[in-house]
Amino acid sequence: MGEYFKIKDLRVSFKTFEGQKNVLDINTMVLNKGETFGIVGESGAGKTVLALTILRLLSSPPAVIESGSILFNGEDLLQKPESEMRKIRGRHISMIFQDPMSTLNPVFTVGEQIIRVFRNNKRISRKEAEKEALGMIEMVKLPDAKNIMGKYPHELSGGQRQRIVIAIALSCGAEFLIADEPTRNLDVTIQAGILKLIAELQRELGVTVLFIANNLGLVSAICKRVAILNAGRIVETGSVREVLKDPRHPYTLTLLNAIPRNKGERVNRVNTTIKEERDRDLRGCRYYSRCVEKREVCRDSEPVPGLILGTHWVACHRAFEGGEPGGGQHTEG
Repeated sequence: MGEYFKIKDLRVSFKTFEGQKNVLDINTMVLNKGETFGIVGESGAGKTVLALTILRLLSSPPAVIESGSILFNGEDLLQKPESEMRKIRGRHISMIFQDPMSTLNPVFTVGEQIIRVFRNNKRISRKEAEKEALGMIEMVKLPDAKNIMGKYPHELSGGQRQRIVIAIALSCGAEFLIADEPTRNLDVTIQAGILKLIAELQRELGVTVLFIANNLGLVSAICKRVAILNAGRIVETGSVREVLKDPRHPYTLTLLNAIPRNKGERVNRVNTTIKEERDRDLRGCRYYSRCVEKREVCRDSEPVPGLILGTHWVACHRAFEGGEPGGGQHTEG
């Protein structure tokens, strides 16, 4: 499969009172058409900023896209005028936001909100839009769709609201879906239902999904490939099996150790420090302050992504001590 979606040399910064601070620095990220690709990182890693950058929804200022390209079907989204981006959002690329309660308008019924999406993007009558909206609610597996159509957001449960948001995101036939932590505020049972729904819709509709999460366990349940994002940089990427079976970056290991494996098991809390904010300005690794296996070279030299084996890449000096596995290639992945 060709490069359906590709990010290259993307740098995004925010203007602050202390100066311009870099929040995203991505060398390369490629998605194939029809796959589900995971992005994992703790809060503050830059996951949502990445999603908003793709859709060109960042406020400028304070956000500044310094350089790079985001290629979608061979066209650079960063070079498109706002008038063209409005045609792309919803029709070609859509997004499921973290909090459905803040996404949905509280003064309109959910049915009315889906109807308006159809009427704003397609030249159809209200009656046709109502029929389409009913079909979308049924598609996201909500029972008694006619009754749901007349409900306001506050009258629905968290899981029901998130299903409505998914229905809205797919209502205009988007082929690329960005799911920004869609299960974050839901309990475990409801999470499983939403994950199952996204997987089923991905298979049925053939959409490409960029699934954003802070939990490797969620990603392993739905994605084929994954990238680990730390302080705005991708530090490890590969198939889910490669990364989970043989994690090479200390940050990936930290995320894995934060997942409980048995009932009642104590987990290691991911320790976020102010020092890491300063690490964003370092020439070297941005995980330097927290890394228990850091070397002097880690502070002064940015690690270049190197191939471990297969499709498994890691940006870590320690991973290649004593020689480079996987044929010794040491280039961007």
